[in-house]
Amino acid sequence: MKNIVNINEYLVWRGDIPINKDYPFNEVDSMVLARFSYLIFSKIEMNKKETIGSISNKMKDFKNEEFLYNGDKELITNLGKSSRFNDLIVTDYIENVDEEIEKQFGAITIHLPKHEMYISYLGTDFTINGWKEDFNMAFMDNVPCQIAGKEYLEKIANKYNYKNIRIGGHSKGGNVAIYSAITVSKKIQNRIIKVYNYDGPGFSKNIINKYENDDIINKIETYIPQDSIIGRVLNHKEKMTIALSYEKGILQHDIFSWQVSKNDLVKSEKYSSESENIDQALTNWLESTTNEQRKVFVNVIFELFYSTNATTFMEISKNLKTSLPLILAKYKEISSEDKKDVADMIKLLITCYVDNIKNQEINKLSNIKTKYITKTKRKVKEIDEKYFMKLRKNKNNIIEENKN
Repeated sequence: MKNIVNINEYLVWRGDIPINKDYPFNEVDSMVLARFSYLIFSKIEMNKKETIGSISNKMKDFKNEEFLYNGDKELITNLGKSSRFNDLIVTDYIENVDEEIEKQFGAITIHLPKHEMYISYLGTDFTINGWKEDFNMAFMDNVPCQIAGKEYLEKIANKYNYKNIRIGGHSKGGNVAIYSAITVSKKIQNRIIKVYNYDGPGFSKNIINKYENDDIINKIETYIPQDSIIGRVLNHKEKMTIALSYEKGILQHDIFSWQVSKNDLVKSEKYSSESENIDQALTNWLESTTNEQRKVFVNVIFELFYSTNATTFMEISKNLKTSLPLILAKYKEISSEDKKDVADMIKLLITCYVDNIKNQEINKLSNIKTKYITKTKRKVKEIDEKYFMKLRKNKNNIIEENKN
């Protein structure tokens, strides 16, 4: 076994062990199923009831580049060979993209032993529409995929009303998992075993305050890597666990870079300084701007992307010669007021980041100064006790002797 193990290697290493009372469902299994919803179900014929093994067989001839992200082809191949997963029944696949209301949603249900089921919510895909919905969270309390997530949970809970529920998702899917859990009825919440959020963003303070409920919050856990950016956006009330990734920066958002052991994730003790800096800058930026300002900012930026008529960012990058003139032409059409607002928002974000770095450096210097002064005082005291106290004592003894 290599020193670094991700979920694909976990499937090879531990995949021959069935889920049972001796080897129960764990947080690595949850990572696997949270990732499962990213697979290309729309490219195969999905029956009402499949198994993970049958899906693996249907996807075996697809090339790696036909999957959404690198690692997914390997994932479904390993799942098909895994005794732990291949016989699990899969139902109720749904994927819904609506450009008019800026919605990108997907979900699937995997049925586990012991009358349990796992609802896996799809995260953000490559579409511009999907990313626009993510950015809308900066100024909207709830977005269409969250509402769809709640409705899906209610439907599945009622359809299989004899089963307890686990819910998970990566990125936006993790956010949808939490939103669905905190907004459904108490009756459904009582059946929820745990909610797993893998580097998904948080929520506005309005949502946190509206749905604050310790009974369900205590069932939620958010896992984020040490350099996390996306997972630290907005507010979290639930338990936070720092996972160890072997990548750096934004690349840590890739769940295949997270290190795992035989039963759980490999943990990190603290966030990186870069993650702390970006998180503080974004927090200050959000607190210094209004919903309306952020709405204008996001809408203008994405108007430029939509002007290319591309559906994905990959299409834009592959056709820069065509896309760039369209973006520049669209930019010229934007009102001078909106241009100024966007420029001001970008300037503010940069200022928040730079000011945070400055404050950190000032604090570091202050701490160094305090430590130096403390250390110097301690050293002076040690010298005084070691040498000068002895001289003073000898001097006092001589004085006493002379008196006598």
